[in-house]
Amino acid sequence: MQLSSELMYQASFEKNTDFEGVFWMGVKTTGIFCRPTCTARKPKKENVEFFFTSKAAILKGYRPCKVCKPLEIPDETPKNIQKILEELRLDPTLKLKDFDLEKRGLEPATVRRWFQKNHGMTFQAFQRMFRLNTAFKKIQQGDNIMETAYESGFESLSGFNESFKNIFGVSPKNSKTQNIIDLKRIETPIGTMYAAATVAGICMLEFTDRKMLGTEFKDLAKSLNATIIHGENTHFKILEKELKEYFKGERRDFSVPLSPVGTEFQKSVWKILMKIPYGETWNYKKQSEVLGDVKKVRAVANANGMNKISILIPCHRVIGSNGTLTGYGGGVWRKQKLLELEKTILL
Repeated sequence: MQLSSELMYQASFEKNTDFEGVFWMGVKTTGIFCRPTCTARKPKKENVEFFFTSKAAILKGYRPCKVCKPLEIPDETPKNIQKILEELRLDPTLKLKDFDLEKRGLEPATVRRWFQKNHGMTFQAFQRMFRLNTAFKKIQQGDNIMETAYESGFESLSGFNESFKNIFGVSPKNSKTQNIIDLKRIETPIGTMYAAATVAGICMLEFTDRKMLGTEFKDLAKSLNATIIHGENTHFKILEKELKEYFKGERRDFSVPLSPVGTEFQKSVWKILMKIPYGETWNYKKQSEVLGDVKKVRAVANANGMNKISILIPCHRVIGSNGTLTGYGGGVWRKQKLLELEKTILL
């Protein structure tokens, strides 16, 4: 994608998120460089220069901006938070208090802000939900409800039942008829993603900053008559391994089972997406031709936009008929990075 300095300056002036990760702007008068979305006051056009990698800006002598932190991966889960999440996964009965966080070198207020921003709840509420998620699975597997309640740290069955119903909308007894969708945050070089999976396979892989993500979760749960819970799934281990290999340029095809949720037409379009070879790009017209109906270009484009399994079902390999990058749920800049990765590896 060829970008003029005028276009980049305008994108920076408008704080256009589509260009996040595409370029960085160096400010000659201050010696710092920023993301295009930086909230700091924009300098005059004659006082800036642009770079297509953060490394290039550093080599030119610029320092990273303290406001927009251009060296950090967007929405990346901090390493210390990752450690806490791993501890909870290994032992869901943990009840970490402020004192425990401080012992781990963490500022409790910082942890609270992160969980409030990324999960919409306090850290204590998240821990309670995590314990209930584990209890949900145990009950589904046939464990005794009372024993599960006490093992989850509840002092009474009535308290457990009430908390359980507040979270899942059903009582522990009635939860046995509900399906489960496991959810996990996964870190990638271009941002954090949410992975969701059922017993059948991966049903969602989306970047955490995608717009309308909450609506996607609701639609997914409704379609599968399921409850979405934070927890491990055997498919996640394969997924994480294969994603790491993909971003290192060591994998072109994925073997992790997929279980996409959509209409029959959407699924037929997604199957065609998976036929686009690694390192190639198609347009919507070619997609509709392979589908067997050239009149359904718009319908094909809409179906691509409804794809909830990014990267694995490679809608990033579809571009406009004039060769330009078209919209992408994870952000146009990520689409460019994925295409650059695949084409670079092929060279």
